[in-house]
Amino acid sequence: MVQGCENVRPALHRAPQVSYRWVDPETVLQEAGTLAVFGFGTGAARDADPRWLNVDLEDFDAPTPLEIWQVDGPVTHGRLGELQWASGDGWLFAAITVDEHTHGGPRATAATAYDQLCAFVASRRECHVQRIWNYLADINQGEGDTERYKQFCEGRAEGMGNFFAEGFPAATAIGHHASAPRLQVYLLACDEPGGRVENPRQVSAWRYPRQYGRTPPSFARAMTLPGQDALAISGTAAVVGHASAHQDDLLAQLDETLVNLETLLASANMPAGFDTQSPLKAYVRHPTDAPLVRDFLQSRLPGVPVLLLHGDICRSELLVEIDGWRYA
Repeated sequence: MVQGCENVRPALHRAPQVSYRWVDPETVLQEAGTLAVFGFGTGAARDADPRWLNVDLEDFDAPTPLEIWQVDGPVTHGRLGELQWASGDGWLFAAITVDEHTHGGPRATAATAYDQLCAFVASRRECHVQRIWNYLADINQGEGDTERYKQFCEGRAEGMGNFFAEGFPAATAIGHHASAPRLQVYLLACDEPGGRVENPRQVSAWRYPRQYGRTPPSFARAMTLPGQDALAISGTAAVVGHASAHQDDLLAQLDETLVNLETLLASANMPAGFDTQSPLKAYVRHPTDAPLVRDFLQSRLPGVPVLLLHGDICRSELLVEIDGWRYA
């Protein structure tokens, strides 16, 4: 049992519907059941509603759609210090944006963010975290154990403590290029536990050998949501075993990533392939690679909605990473 979480057994809830739409934020925030709305990059609108989050990643396409999470039922929302949240129909969105200038480096900032998020979620009925996203500046800067991503992993583990003692949720960690050294963390939680899914082609992240840092990454490869009607897929790249594959070969990395995604679907007993209701994000390290990634995905995943975002992968040799959703 997660610490601080009541042992409740409500009816299983339908998974939030995640979609990409070109719409005014105010319009969608007024729609029934809107749990969270995400804008991307410096061109995104600003809104004070706690359900709105401006993500520090630029989209390669213009105009950029919004990402929208919607649930069945009314939604309440609020703020608690640096934390913003919304809840409805057994689901919880929570996010925190923390400035490193205030908290002192990636490790201390991650520890602060996760300590606050875990304390808040533990106080809620919707205390079973399904999915987490982490966006931080200069993710690959530094050598060895001083690399910012490795420092982030140490701070994350410190901040979460024993909160995920029964297992980690699905997660993504990507580097952004915003001018401010901010850490953004947001999550989706439910009042029922989901099911963790691992990839038999890959070593589980928390079992990575010492070469990947003093503290291994803390995430499952995917999570089946409680109603068994959706799979939340972690950031997935060209990793086989624990090693990065196809260094400097973008198309080969994309091929390997799709193999890993299909393996996850099979491990979760989900239908093969992705469809028009399966929104994905593709994080691309080099802007010059974006057209190649777009063409590849349009060819291999025709009709699948994909946000193409400028983001650095947690390993400097990896050029692209994909995460997203698969609905049953």
